Amino acid sequence: MIMNAVRNNAEWCEAMCRAHGRPGAFGPRAWTNPGRTPLYYPDAVTLTADASVRDVLDGIDRDTPGASVKDSFASLDLAAEGFRPLFDAQWIHRPGRLPAPAVDASAETDWRQVRTPEELAAWATAWSGGDADESALFRPELLADPATKVVAGYGADGRIVGGAVLSADGRVTGVSNLFTADGLDPTVTWAGCLTLVDDGSPVVGYESGDDLPPALALGFEEIGTLRVWLDAGA
Repeated sequence: MIMNAVRNNAEWCEAMCRAHGRPGAFGPRAWTNPGRTPLYYPDAVTLTADASVRDVLDGIDRDTPGASVKDSFASLDLAAEGFRPLFDAQWIHRPGRLPAPAVDASAETDWRQVRTPEELAAWATAWSGGDADESALFRPELLADPATKVVAGYGADGRIVGGAVLSADGRVTGVSNLFTADGLDPTVTWAGCLTLVDDGSPVVGYESGDDLPPALALGFEEIGTLRVWLDAGA
């Protein structure tokens, strides 16, 4: 399952880059992008445990500051190439046979897909906490991607109180960019988002630190470790 999680995440990175007019390329062992990728998105993602340093670094821009690599199997040593570990996280998987958890009715949230540029702008503002640079990451082009579903939970007053991005590839559905606002319990956000996953699809993603336990509480399991490296000169 970890291979499906890795591939799904790399495809989501590619979708985000395409939305910004900066597509990358899939090789046999890594996805790479020759230009600087959007904020928070890696310039390379390893696709196999035997991917080499050259598989990732030869396909990215090392001249512009800020290069990063998602080492999907935490198996590379990029220190000699001038990178430092930024963080580790756990790949997670929820079996498709598990029913979607019930949404806490007391939370009074309405979960649905974001469909218009205006709704997406409101979602991005809630996701970013109002940071204009971060909000600009989510462009309307994402709404035209059939594999991408941006979902939101709306409170009783109509404000967005949580959300995520669901990326379906026919094998699994990836969950990324999950957030809560207005003090909503993260497990409510996870439960609400899972109700919008296509029936029967296994769900994958990655989390770390305090963001991991809410996912595990709803049936996810840890399936492997990833590491993100950042150019130490950045």
